[in-house]
Amino acid sequence: MPDLFVVIVAAAAALVIGVLIGYVARRVVAGNAVRHAEAYAERLVAEARQKQKEIVLEGKDESLKLQRAAEEEARDKRADLQRQERLLLDRSESLDRKLEALERREATHEERQREVEAERARLTELQQQQLVELERVGGLSVSEARHALVQQISDEAQAEAAHKVREIERRAVEEGEERARRVLTTVMQRIAADHTSEATVSVVHLPSEEMKGRIIGREGRNIRALEQATGVDLIIDDTPEAVVLSGFDPVRREVARMALTKLISDGRIHPGRIEETVAKCRSEIEVVMRQAGEQAAYETGVPGLHPELIKLLGRLKYRTSYGQNVLDHSIETGKLAGLLAAEIGANINDAKKGGLLHDIGKAVDHEVEGPHALIGGDIAKRYGITPVVANAIAAHHQEVEQETIEATVVQIADAISASRPGARGESLDNYVKRLDDLQQIAMSFPGVERCFAIQAGREIRILVRPEDIDDLASSRLARDVVKKIEDQLQYPGQIKVTVIRETRAVDYAR
Repeated sequence: MPDLFVVIVAAAAALVIGVLIGYVARRVVAGNAVRHAEAYAERLVAEARQKQKEIVLEGKDESLKLQRAAEEEARDKRADLQRQERLLLDRSESLDRKLEALERREATHEERQREVEAERARLTELQQQQLVELERVGGLSVSEARHALVQQISDEAQAEAAHKVREIERRAVEEGEERARRVLTTVMQRIAADHTSEATVSVVHLPSEEMKGRIIGREGRNIRALEQATGVDLIIDDTPEAVVLSGFDPVRREVARMALTKLISDGRIHPGRIEETVAKCRSEIEVVMRQAGEQAAYETGVPGLHPELIKLLGRLKYRTSYGQNVLDHSIETGKLAGLLAAEIGANINDAKKGGLLHDIGKAVDHEVEGPHALIGGDIAKRYGITPVVANAIAAHHQEVEQETIEATVVQIADAISASRPGARGESLDNYVKRLDDLQQIAMSFPGVERCFAIQAGREIRILVRPEDIDDLASSRLARDVVKKIEDQLQYPGQIKVTVIRETRAVDYAR
């Protein structure tokens, strides 16, 4: 037991000693930390004081710099003000000198003015004295002498003016005629169109002689079907490997040519196929005519036309007048009108448009009563053409009064295009007119569906509606047409009238 107590006492003593030693050590460490902190604080304070001194010194330097800059700017402004003050003083002295000079000049001018007035009064007095002396010597008063002098000068001026007027008129006539010839010659030379030569027949070449028999068909049914569908006369003679299509209407002739060419290429030639091919060719011809109208407008330089006007213009591709193709004539007239308008200062666009459309009425003159010029003017107004151009179209044959210079230009261009060498043939136009009159007479009777003038006008074939015309009425219609032709037309030889009445019954096996 005593030993255990001693151990415990020793351990307690050691613990107390350790605690004392730890406390002393912490005090030492804390004192060292405090001393280090105080030293660091003193260093910071010293550095802050040093920086404060540097900042104060920099502020003083900057203040000195600003003060020097302000002083220099003030000196510059004072110098500038001094210069401006000296300049104003110089200008003031210059103005004073100029004012003095003006005052001296004004005084001199007033003095001279008084001298001039005095001299004028003296001259007036001398003039009065001279007039009195002249009245005494000549025996005329001043008013009488003035009137005589004015009358003499007036007579001389009138005589000279009349002479000048006669000279100007003579020169104007000479120069006007010369200029007109020069303008027309220049315009005609710039439009060098081909001479017109129209034919009334077309030739279709055949691959062999055997094809003629197939075209004719059994008992002639194929050739009859083709002639009835197209209105063109087919001439099959001894000409080797060729068939001649005869007809005055070039549209029908072209349809027949295209249809026969396709039938020959296809090889299937019978009445049903013929009617189908002819209908298809008519549709193709419509497309060709529309394209021809668009090309004519483009070639003449007249854009923006109404589509219906383009269609009517294309129909002129297959219309002739005095042997002259109407579409080619219209294009040529449009170009001529544009050139003439440019030469004389008229509106070029209106002149071109009027020239191109001046014969547009011929596209429908078989369907509408009246002169083609007036018909064309009405059509132009209907499709938005300006009044200036519409008047040029309607007045180009003087059915109405020409209201503008462009109308005169279009008329002149039309005359130039029609009168140039080779442009027209009178006999061909009369021939075409006779064929057209034949068809007009036939179509004037009720019950007639279609009619075709063939054989160069020596025969007319009339297709009637079977529900309206019976066999007996067909014979009577033929006699009536013959009598009307004899009464209204003049023609060489004789004209054969053929009335065709056809009844078809169609049904389908299903």
